[in-house]
Amino acid sequence: MKKLLPLLTPLALASCTPPAPKQDADPALWMVKDADTTIYLFGTVHALKPGLGWFDDAVRGAFDKSDSLVLELVLPPDDAMQGIVQELGANDAPLSGQLPPETAMKLHDALARAGKPADALDGSEAWLAAIQIAAMPARAVGYDPKDGAEAVLTAAAGKAGKPVTGLETAREQFGYFDHLSPGAQQALLAQTLDELPDAEARLDGIVAAWGRGDVDAIAALLNKDLARSPELERALLIRRNQHWADWIAARMKAPGTVFVAVGAGHLAGPHGLQGDLIRRGMRVFRVRYS
Repeated sequence: MKKLLPLLTPLALASCTPPAPKQDADPALWMVKDADTTIYLFGTVHALKPGLGWFDDAVRGAFDKSDSLVLELVLPPDDAMQGIVQELGANDAPLSGQLPPETAMKLHDALARAGKPADALDGSEAWLAAIQIAAMPARAVGYDPKDGAEAVLTAAAGKAGKPVTGLETAREQFGYFDHLSPGAQQALLAQTLDELPDAEARLDGIVAAWGRGDVDAIAALLNKDLARSPELERALLIRRNQHWADWIAARMKAPGTVFVAVGAGHLAGPHGLQGDLIRRGMRVFRVRYS
């Protein structure tokens, strides 16, 4: 299998001039609470540009009160991650041969614009190619997982001595993609390719909506296209939210305070994690900024 392009995962340049003031952001935050347990729910953006001031106010206060941090995924070491990706995402057939002609042509054009050879993603299944292609425009315009919410929260947890765990393992998370039917994988790749021309504007829109806590806009930007494929929506959103709701319901039986951070799309729209919790009899409150 060819060497894989860098993956966009749930993870500043030094300057001799004074840093620019941070742009204020107030992302949405929720709380599930009973007599002796509090679980904060925070929606993340996996890659951000430097200079956005979101880890303060209500979010920082909730984090500081928490005993532990729970993420979607705690990344394994790079070599272990690469092994999992190659095991689950490998395909001996040329990628273009797995795709409808129109999608294969769009893939060829996208790789050419990125300065990559036409066979750069050969050896990959369509779902893995979609993930890698989605990462390219984000990095090109300055979005970096090192500045993303998970990386900031993980660093803060390490500094504060808080344990960090994941709701999923890397194998489980990539397994959701790997178990998609060929048609659903092709749909995911085609959708990713179709979004490339407007990728920068779309990313900026997602971050802007996230920064003002506009969950309806987040749902429209992140989940609307996913809903066009019932298989994709169920595998990548609905089923995962249900599993996480089960975890939260079990965790509510033990005392303590937990800060749970998952992708912002999982906390937006009609299939948001909050709805799964409410249907299990839990009370979910949105935390207001003072």
